[in-house]
Amino acid sequence: MGRFLIRRCLWAIVLVFAVTVVTYAIFFLLPTDPARLAAGRGASPQSIERIRKLLHFDEPVWEQYGRFVWNLFGHGSLGYSYVNREEVSRRVGEDLPVTASLIAGGVLLVIMVSIPVGMLSALRPRSLLDRCAMIFVLIGISTHPVWLGLVLSFVFGYKLGLTPIAGYCNAIAGPYDQCGGAIQWASHLLLPWITFSVLFAALYVRMIRAQLMEALNEDYVRTARAKGLSELRVVARHAMRNSMLPIVTILGMDLGLAFGTAVFIEQTFGLPGIGHDLLNASNQLDLPVIVGIVMVVALIIVGLNLVVDIVYGLLDPRIRLTEPVRLG
Repeated sequence: MGRFLIRRCLWAIVLVFAVTVVTYAIFFLLPTDPARLAAGRGASPQSIERIRKLLHFDEPVWEQYGRFVWNLFGHGSLGYSYVNREEVSRRVGEDLPVTASLIAGGVLLVIMVSIPVGMLSALRPRSLLDRCAMIFVLIGISTHPVWLGLVLSFVFGYKLGLTPIAGYCNAIAGPYDQCGGAIQWASHLLLPWITFSVLFAALYVRMIRAQLMEALNEDYVRTARAKGLSELRVVARHAMRNSMLPIVTILGMDLGLAFGTAVFIEQTFGLPGIGHDLLNASNQLDLPVIVGIVMVVALIIVGLNLVVDIVYGLLDPRIRLTEPVRLG
């Protein structure tokens, strides 16, 4: 297990390095003058040159990249916004809990819905529950989160008045917050959680159903039944554990899709998360904010994929015991 963890951590470090290279190349080496963007519209050539020297854009590319990496990992600095000169790391730190609350609650709702529905659908194929589950899958895959969010907000927020239409409240109310507390926090995020979970729950219901139905026809399941084990134990201890391995892999691959979906949902419900900031910064060509958000999200995805790899190794010991093939 120790060598498995070391290999995964080394690959994560290499991936983080690759992310910094690609991110810096895309945003700072494109045919766009960062100094001109930082100086603002209507700036004189003298001001642009002064900004270029101040921000070290006149240095060679490798020195600029080295300074970028050192500031990021040595000081935790993501630079300053071109628009309002605000520190990007502070801005991202304030908005990240909103996005994290949205994704964490949505993923929890996905798990609570997809696992039991997928299991029951696989255990009773072609039943009424199975047909209803397949209808839910079709609707979930076909529905765009923006459209679904607007419909839910209109019906449950505007017409019925059961939930807030938009906005966000902190889970722990501050002295200057107009609203706060766990109840108001959850009420403002209920519709965003449902919107987030519909697409992913539909996908995972279908995958769990297919994987479990395939596992139930394997020889080791028939052997377990022949030994006299109860059907519940056969499904929970044997079939379900093996059918979850591909699901864990897909979950790691869907982390980027989860952040992309959060961008749409935050815009729909007016949540002050990093997706909302990313769209605003893109409209204003605020490169430090864009780069800061992209880097933070990429590092989070790399870290979560490392956790998924470790969980995969725990579920299937064969993975962590497999050594790379040596040639020669």
